[in-house]
Amino acid sequence: MKSNVAVFFGGRSVEHEISVLSALQAINAMDTEKYNIVPVYITKQGRWFTGPALLDLQNYKDLKGLEDKVTEVFMRPEYGDYNLYEAKPSGLLKKSNKIISQLHVALPILHGTNGEDGIFEGLLETIGIPFAGCNTLSSANGMDKITMKMILRSEGIPVVDYVWFTDKQWISDRDSIIAKIEEKLGYPVIVKPANLGSSVGIGKAKDRDSLIEKIDNAEKFSSRLIVEHCIDQLKEINCSVLGDCDDYLSSVCEEPIKTGDFLSYEDKYMGGTKTNAGMQSSDKRIPAQIPDETSEKIRRMAADTFRVLSCHGVSRIDVMIDEKDGQIYVNEINTIPGSLSFYLWEATGISFTKLMDTLISLALKRKRESDRKTFTYDQNIFAMGGGTKGAKGSKGSKF
Repeated sequence: MKSNVAVFFGGRSVEHEISVLSALQAINAMDTEKYNIVPVYITKQGRWFTGPALLDLQNYKDLKGLEDKVTEVFMRPEYGDYNLYEAKPSGLLKKSNKIISQLHVALPILHGTNGEDGIFEGLLETIGIPFAGCNTLSSANGMDKITMKMILRSEGIPVVDYVWFTDKQWISDRDSIIAKIEEKLGYPVIVKPANLGSSVGIGKAKDRDSLIEKIDNAEKFSSRLIVEHCIDQLKEINCSVLGDCDDYLSSVCEEPIKTGDFLSYEDKYMGGTKTNAGMQSSDKRIPAQIPDETSEKIRRMAADTFRVLSCHGVSRIDVMIDEKDGQIYVNEINTIPGSLSFYLWEATGISFTKLMDTLISLALKRKRESDRKTFTYDQNIFAMGGGTKGAKGSKGSKF
């Protein structure tokens, strides 16, 4: 019997369009002899839709017209209910009970905020449906550049020096933040929103005036901000990792080609000639033109990052080489990488179709392992005479 696989994409994110591209690539690579594919498009307003019209990229040029061709749906946040329901009202304030599809596995391909950051994964974990990719914790830690660097540094994985702060701190105490940046990092520096990808909101500051300008821009996208030491003689290398934190494989390395000081949104998604091909379209060298010893070191560093962050499925780890002294630093991890990094796995000997099979198998394996753990006890302390003495929120509590 075929498995019904729901592919979730789009979402409330500045990377919405990239998510659509990645999802359609993945859907086209899936084995339809094994899977019934259920596309679930999440609009920029957060509404869910399904239907065959979602499979044609041309339909996304007219989003309003697209909504007229598809069916609005929802899932109940009820453990064990894997159904996709029609959202059409069926009476006063009631939604329809009509089941559009009974799902077996979920495949979230939601880049950036409200998808890659653990928010959507938390919903899937609440429902209990098997899903591919990182769980809530590893997604959140991987998405937030500040938290990620703290964890990696504590485990001895090298990251560049940085200063972090919130948008409110920037508004109320910018002079001391600027002083700290200048004392600890100097110029130039790279300014980033802490929890976005695809190079959105990133800028290079060469002096105090440009620093203020770049932070003011980054603050529009995130409440947490990070300023990093800028490597002048920089070579960027990417490596993908597939598996779970106990059993994983690193891909060959790639060297993306940038047109400026760092990889821009345009470099990543509008390079080459395939402007609708997602991350695959960016200019790159595969395999990267680096010594074998350096390549192996990066592959080990990528695997260590994947393991330390307890990742699952397929991720891409981006590293930086300082060509002045040969030092290598982890820049970031993409827990739902653009195009699922299929091009790196093809270069490693794993086809896109095989990659999708592996992700679904990993999702089912994790679900089996999770079901063996204990999450609740059968005993009811209230039926056993348990009272409220000492309970949180009882009389006398400060809160």
